[in-house]
Amino acid sequence: MTTVTRPARRPRTALPADEPSIPQRSGGTGAYWLYLLPGLALLIVVVLVPLVWNVYLTFTKWRGVREPEFIGLENWQKLLTDDDFWTSFGNSVWMVLAMVVVPTIVGLAVAALLFDVVGRKFGGRVGSFLRATYYLPQILPVAVAGIVIGWIVRPGGEGALNQILAVFGIGPVDWLGQMPSALLVLMVVLVWVQIGYPVVVFMAALQRVDPELYEAAELDGANWRQRFTAITMSIIRPEIFVVTLTCTIAALKVFGPVYVITGGGPAGATLVPAYYAYQEFFTKRNVGYGATIATVLTIVVVIVSIVFIRVQTSLERKERAGL
Repeated sequence: MTTVTRPARRPRTALPADEPSIPQRSGGTGAYWLYLLPGLALLIVVVLVPLVWNVYLTFTKWRGVREPEFIGLENWQKLLTDDDFWTSFGNSVWMVLAMVVVPTIVGLAVAALLFDVVGRKFGGRVGSFLRATYYLPQILPVAVAGIVIGWIVRPGGEGALNQILAVFGIGPVDWLGQMPSALLVLMVVLVWVQIGYPVVVFMAALQRVDPELYEAAELDGANWRQRFTAITMSIIRPEIFVVTLTCTIAALKVFGPVYVITGGGPAGATLVPAYYAYQEFFTKRNVGYGATIATVLTIVVVIVSIVFIRVQTSLERKERAGL
C-alpha cells in the first residue's frame, strides 16, 4: 500500500504589532472640495462679479455717481460708428507686430543661438547671463522705462537722440509729436520690453532637446539653420504656441507704455482699446461707454484664445495620427 505524504503547511506569520495599518477614507471626496473654496471665492469676487457688473454697465449711462440710467443698446450702437474705437483696434495690429511677431521670431533665434552656439562654446553660465540681460526690461517698471525713453526722444536739442543727430548735421525731430515717428518709437519700446520673455521660455524649452540630436545632425553635414528648423522648431512647438498666445493677449490689452510714453497721441495716432476705455472711464466720466469698450476687448481676447487653443489641438492630433 502506497502512502501519500502531504507537504507540511507553513505557519502563518503574524504582522508586527508596531506596523502601521493603512487608514481608510471615511469622509469620501467631499472634504477635498473644501480646499477649492478659497480659490473659488476669490474667482467670484475678483473676476465674475466685476465682469457681470461691467456687462451691465454697457446698457447704462452713468458718470460714477447716483444710480446708473438704463439706456438699452445705445452704447453698442455708438460703438459701431465711433471712428476712435476703430482706430484704436487698427493700432492693435501694430501692437501685435511689436509684441508678438518680432519678439517671437527674434526671441526664438536668440534662444537657439544662446543654447546651441554660445552655450556650447562659452559654457552655460555665459548663456544664462545673456538670458538674464535680455529679460531685464521685463522686470523694469513701466514708469521708469517711460522716463528713460522720454529723455532719449525729448523734442528740441535736449533729447539724447536729437543730440546724436546734431553731430551728423540733422536738425531736431519731435519724435512723439508727429506720425509715424510716435508710433515707431512706441513699437521699438514694446519690442525692447517684450523680447526677453520669449528668450527665457524658449531657452527653458530647449533644455528638453537631446544634445545628441544636434551632434548627429552636425555629423551628417547639417548647418545651424537646418538643425534649427528640423530639430528645434519641431520639439518646442508647444512653447511657441504658449508664447504667441500670451503675447497676443498682452498686445491687445497693452496700456502702460501707451499711457506713459505717448498718451494715445498725437491726435489719437497711438490710441489702443485699453487706453481708450481708460479715457472714457476716468477722463470723460463716460462709464457706460468705457465699459462697452472693455467688454468688446474681453470678447476679442476670449475669441483669440479659443482659436489658438483649437489650432494647437488640431496640430497635435495630426502629429499623433502621423506617428
